[in-house]
Amino acid sequence: MLFDLMEKKLIMKKLFSKITLSILLISILSCSKDEDVVNEPMSIYDVVNVSTNYTYLTYALQKTDLSTVLDGVDKYTLYAPSDMVFRQFLMTNGFSTVDDVPTALLKQILLNHVMAGEVEYQDFKTGYYKTAGLSELSNTPLSMHVKQVNMRVTLNGKARITNGNYRASNGIIHTVNSVIPLPNLVTFVTADPNFEYLTAALTRSDLELDFVSILSSNPGINSAPFTVFAPTDQAFKDLLTELNIQQLSDIDEPTLRSTLTYHVVGDKNAMSTDLSDNLQLNTLGGPVTANITGGASITDGNNRVSKIVAVDVQTTNGVIHVIDKVILPN
Repeated sequence: MLFDLMEKKLIMKKLFSKITLSILLISILSCSKDEDVVNEPMSIYDVVNVSTNYTYLTYALQKTDLSTVLDGVDKYTLYAPSDMVFRQFLMTNGFSTVDDVPTALLKQILLNHVMAGEVEYQDFKTGYYKTAGLSELSNTPLSMHVKQVNMRVTLNGKARITNGNYRASNGIIHTVNSVIPLPNLVTFVTADPNFEYLTAALTRSDLELDFVSILSSNPGINSAPFTVFAPTDQAFKDLLTELNIQQLSDIDEPTLRSTLTYHVVGDKNAMSTDLSDNLQLNTLGGPVTANITGGASITDGNNRVSKIVAVDVQTTNGVIHVIDKVILPN
């Protein structure tokens, strides 16, 4: 009986050894097989194309020939709307399918989701960036406003990055929760935290002129395109001090309406390169004078000088230049 017990132990030991050897051989063979396979890095387009979450985006890229661009060697950053987001965009804008969107418009929308170069999620700072979309007004890139607060990134005041930093061989993909709107002037005024006072002024309920509708107009309508000289919040605070008043509501409607018209030039998309010394600009309220010597500036009829502190924020219906002092009517 002792012999039988010893024999059983010997058999079990041999069996265990064979199983261990088999597992080891499988592991070695598996490793060898993996080493023989070369996994080519995928391009931005490849990543989107193989994902079941981006079928609408994939088809749109193919339809507009942008699939070739994002499959090349040049580096890009893509903001990728999922199928659910794309379907919502189509429904909201009265389209049943991607094919219902005019190809030129579809391409412009997609290019508004692309930036040249790689932008890592952690590198986003609040401010304006250039997209791959071109403005028909200036043949320069459309701007995009990025707002970053506590690592929460919002684009053009609407779309938010929900998943960032998917790296491809030719760039980076960030998933967004909304199709990024093509920006008009109102888009940036309301999205930029430096324009809270300007937004409040333009939207004041007692204004007899609907500035929001006017500044949302497409080129060819209501004197669009426009050149807007946009005062910062600090410029408005300085104005309140200058006028010895406490808040915007202390300015009567006719004065506020007239003041705002002096910040808008109609029928013109004037880039910074179009400005020169002693250049008269006819705003909706009256003439002002631009100068560039010593730094670009605007002089109003009261000889008050507003320095232009940021230039060429390009939209689909005009351009914004940021100024540090509110222009006052004559």
